[in-house]
Amino acid sequence: MRTYPFYVRPNLPEVLEPIRELAQNFWFSWNWQAVQLFIRMDPALWEESYQNPVLMLANMPQERIEDLARDDSFLANLNNVYTLYRQYLDQQTWFEREYPDADAGVMAYFSCEFGIAEGLQIYSGGLGILSGDHLKSSSDLGIPLVAVGLLYQEGYFRQYLNNDGWQQERYPKNDWYNMPVRIALGKDNAPIKIHLTMAGQAMAAQVWEAKVGRTSLYLLDTNIPDNSDAFRDITHRLYGGDRERRIQQEILLGIGGIRALHALGYTPRSYHMNEGHSAFLLIERMRFLTKERGLKLDEALEMIWASSVFTTHTPVPAGNERFATDLVQRYVKPFTDEVGLDWNRFLGLGRENPADHNEPFCMTVFALKLSSLNNGVAKLHGLVSRKMWQEIWPDLPLNEVPISSITNGIHPLTWISHDLRELLTSY
Repeated sequence: MRTYPFYVRPNLPEVLEPIRELAQNFWFSWNWQAVQLFIRMDPALWEESYQNPVLMLANMPQERIEDLARDDSFLANLNNVYTLYRQYLDQQTWFEREYPDADAGVMAYFSCEFGIAEGLQIYSGGLGILSGDHLKSSSDLGIPLVAVGLLYQEGYFRQYLNNDGWQQERYPKNDWYNMPVRIALGKDNAPIKIHLTMAGQAMAAQVWEAKVGRTSLYLLDTNIPDNSDAFRDITHRLYGGDRERRIQQEILLGIGGIRALHALGYTPRSYHMNEGHSAFLLIERMRFLTKERGLKLDEALEMIWASSVFTTHTPVPAGNERFATDLVQRYVKPFTDEVGLDWNRFLGLGRENPADHNEPFCMTVFALKLSSLNNGVAKLHGLVSRKMWQEIWPDLPLNEVPISSITNGIHPLTWISHDLRELLTSY
């Protein structure tokens, strides 16, 4: 007997419609008034839904929704929170005040994980938390930024203890139709999809959008009927699978991510790679600039270098992505051939010693060589990184190795407790 999935869209009375808009923007995750509003609706269901308001609304009994629509106190609370939300979106931002004459170009920020809120399981640790805080701070400041990542079906594991007290992991599947994300639509109101070839086989990816305040995060999803089972699994799990799965994910993130931005109508003025996972975007930029804009390859490389930013994180060799040459050749050579980039020259861009043909291709080295701004994530880490990658620039003394440092910050409203926030606001 065949089964069919059903997606429940809560039937909200008109007076409660602002809740739907609030639930679809992660602004709620760093605004305690909004969180309190959702808790007030059903405290137990809020926790059972992993603080995901869209899922909570889908599971909320209709009787409870009708009760809230008749509760004058709740409606006043909703109106106050929604007013704060609209004021946040509509007010003049720091960027608009400081740079009133800036052009309308956006900056693109690529990361393989984003830790925005508990209800969006596409992160595992510090790299994702930094990415999430980066988007929230960009939203608060009004910086014209768009972000690109992957929509993992399972994200990362959740921990629990078994009856014997041993730590165990489980991988719950994400139900994207009941999360604060939406399928990105084109001008014809059809879902936006991008297409590329993986090792000679056609593959497609659908684009989803998550709103983080004013900032848009676009997530690529290969788990669609257009693809074979093997390709549907590319976005199955964060950091899952073998080396072949990893290079597939990173081609999708880098090359597919650039194509998604173009399909969405963006032509960014600069590109920020948060760690080396997205560095294949540099190849797609070569293709775009040579094929679409008519630049010569060396002109394109110069323009790419001038508009690329790279943040390195992991200060040990094992933590930097490396791929065997034969694997890179199978998956990447068709893209470099299209660009007209000599294969040995390309491999040299990913090697500390271009003359060592036994050295694997390193995504970090590739990003460092084609970015004009490189940084570590703390002053000491910057020093460690300069020592670690000094061989890329053998003729430069250590203090001139072009890797600076920007100490990791946080998004304060996410991490300061609401009690302390009220205290600081009062005094």
